[in-house]
Amino acid sequence: MFAVVRTGGKQYRVAAGDKIVIEKIAGEAGDTITLDDVLLAGEGSDLKDTKGLTVSAEIIAQAKGEKVIVFKKRRRHNYRRKNGHRQRHTILRIVAIGGEEKKKAAPKKAAAKTEDAAAAEA
Repeated sequence: MFAVVRTGGKQYRVAAGDKIVIEKIAGEAGDTITLDDVLLAGEGSDLKDTKGLTVSAEIIAQAKGEKVIVFKKRRRHNYRRKNGHRQRHTILRIVAIGGEEKKKAAPKKAAAKTEDAAAAEA
C-alpha cells in the first residue's frame, strides 16, 4: 500500500519501510510521529478513501543538508558578499500506513461524568 502525504510544503509518495528526507520537524531520534495530511492512498491501481487515514513514521535522525554558497557581486563597485546556508532536515522511516485517527471522545465522557455526579447528588 502507498500513500501521498504533504509535509513542509512538499508532497511525498511513501510506502511502509521507505526512508524519506523532509523539512525539519520537532522530535528526537527514535520518536514516532503521525503524518495526518494524506492526499492519496491506494494499493496497485486501486485508490482508497483517505478520510481519517494517517501515516506513522519513526524519526531516524535530525541532520543538515549540503552547504549552499550565496555569493553576490556588483562589477566595478567593490561589492562582494559571501554567505553560506545549510538547511536542516529530518530523516524518517515509514512504519505503517493506515490506522484511524483517534476520535475526540473526551467531551462525551465528561458529559457522562457530570450526569453521574448529578444522579449521585439527587
